[in-house]
Amino acid sequence: MIVAALTGNPNSGKTTVFNNLTGARQHVGNWPGVTVEKKEGISKYNSREFKVVDLPGTYSITAYSLEEMIVRKFISQEKPDVVVNIADASNLERNLYLFSQILELGSPAILVINMMDEATEKGIQIDIGLLSTLLGCPVVPMVAVKNRGTQELKKTILESADRSLHFREIRLNYGTEIEEEIEKIEAVLKKECEGSSILDKYTTRWFAIKALEGDDDILQELTKEFGEDSPIFKQIESSTRHIESIYKQDIESVIVDFRYGFISGIAREAIKRERKEYISKSDKIDNILTNRILGFPFFALFMWLMFFFTFFLGKYPMKLIENLVGYAADGVSRLMTSPAWLKSLLVDGVIGGVGSVLVFVPQIFIMFLFISIIEDTGYMARAAFIMDRIMHWLGLHGKSFIPMIMGFGCNVPAVMATRTLESEKDRKLTILINPLVSCTARLPVYALFTAAFFAANQGTVTFSIYMLGMVLAVVMAKIFRKFLFPGESEPFVMELPPYRWPTLKSTFVHMWERGSMFLKKAGTIILAGSVIMWTLAYMPPGVRYGSAESLAGRIGHFLEPLVKPLGFDWKAAVALIFGFVAKEIVVSTYGTLFGVGEDRAAIISRLQGNFTPASAYAFMAFTLLYTPCLATVAVIRKETGSWKWAAFAVFYQLVLAWVIAFLIYRIGLLFM
Repeated sequence: MIVAALTGNPNSGKTTVFNNLTGARQHVGNWPGVTVEKKEGISKYNSREFKVVDLPGTYSITAYSLEEMIVRKFISQEKPDVVVNIADASNLERNLYLFSQILELGSPAILVINMMDEATEKGIQIDIGLLSTLLGCPVVPMVAVKNRGTQELKKTILESADRSLHFREIRLNYGTEIEEEIEKIEAVLKKECEGSSILDKYTTRWFAIKALEGDDDILQELTKEFGEDSPIFKQIESSTRHIESIYKQDIESVIVDFRYGFISGIAREAIKRERKEYISKSDKIDNILTNRILGFPFFALFMWLMFFFTFFLGKYPMKLIENLVGYAADGVSRLMTSPAWLKSLLVDGVIGGVGSVLVFVPQIFIMFLFISIIEDTGYMARAAFIMDRIMHWLGLHGKSFIPMIMGFGCNVPAVMATRTLESEKDRKLTILINPLVSCTARLPVYALFTAAFFAANQGTVTFSIYMLGMVLAVVMAKIFRKFLFPGESEPFVMELPPYRWPTLKSTFVHMWERGSMFLKKAGTIILAGSVIMWTLAYMPPGVRYGSAESLAGRIGHFLEPLVKPLGFDWKAAVALIFGFVAKEIVVSTYGTLFGVGEDRAAIISRLQGNFTPASAYAFMAFTLLYTPCLATVAVIRKETGSWKWAAFAVFYQLVLAWVIAFLIYRIGLLFM
């Protein structure tokens, strides 16, 4: 099957193009051996199908980051039939840097110029035909958010793969001195690599250029294949000294300058600007939303609105699901009379446990919908930009806020996202504070307790819990920076993509990708946890289900002295233990211990007899802060390479949760 690889800078619209090409015929996994997301899909044009591989967004294909290495190795080693590079029409010169490197790899390439409408609005005119001639490859204009140009792109991909379109080899000229040294290195490479498979991946010219640039990955391959004493290294060293003596600067900078010179020449020929001075709509909006004074209040307002509408809109479908789960439990209860233990397992354990969590699916999907809208409009980058001023002042790397924002969805991919941080200290610091950001797994707990004790202000109270996590993340970052990871944080530059109207298709695809993970968890981890919880509540035989005499009750009573100062009882201790597996299980555990299964109204009624508003808020704070879920702990261990940091994360969060919950409860008692 024909394979087309999608590349492009971040915020170039690559994901939208991928969704337009593949629709629902796509799947997500990880690249072999790494935890970077891999997307593939099938596209169809005139009864012909081809595979589309969405490569990670990157600005170049050097060897500085994992994403760059994935893109480079896929293009050079997997050799897709065609490489499709998505570029932002309004920032074409910057986007052409990546494309110039792709052309040097020698793969058949298509340049897609996306967001043509925005370029026109800014007074930018692009001569598509001339640009295609200058680059020696097809150029396809698109407006991906409006699905304009998708069919033309499909047609171009197939024609390019069939080699029915003309491709002209473009050779960037690096000047007389550098070109002479490239030829010398090529000659040595061809001699030394005779019979070796190392040049099957790349052309000798590309290999020589990257070796001159000091590319670590290429140099390691050469060392592994030929050893450090190879004539190749002697020639590279000689050529490097010669070039740097002429240009009086490091060779990598010299080569980068020549690439930008190539791009500048193309831009002068094919890109015309009608207006020199232009203030875009995005700039006008940013004058308000990223204002030094108004930026943070607007960010807080948008977050509050997200929680308000999550609970306001979610309560209606929640009632429907609650009734459906109740009907299922009643049906099984009527049809099954014996054996009693199996009936109890199905009704109280499976339906009651999983059903009590499924009730909150609408709220979780609504929250993911709002997060998708915030991302697709371009405001998510602004949120990081706004918060960077605060985080950087407190000693936290500005880039660290990107994984923290991802933590609103799930802490697992958020911890993985810290790989983009160059500094080892900043990476570990960000990993340690990331679980303090409240993920959607905790949302069912907040929804249950706010419905029981703060029904009139659910959104506001939940918003305060999320803000508590953010504030404590900043405080702990300051403490860790001073005592565990001393030193200055690196400067932070954040690209702000233009604001765009999100498309329904893109927004709902993103919502479903994230929300479906919760449904899968409900069918696996939460189900398993519910069954284990049922077993502990049912055993030993003969005791009242979920009573203090059950195994669950005995465990809870053993731990009760630890949580009693926080206003919690033994049931809370048991619920929190099971929350270590997955935070959602806290809700189903209460349904089991109260003996009411999935009946949300009954759970709320029982909670009101076990908690006060002060202890309820303390419980939500404890759920927010205490030990990360099992999956997050495992990822922390993997990303830090040590159980020491994973254990430290568990320990310090337990202590922090206990102290904060204690303060909340004790201060709350003063006002009761």
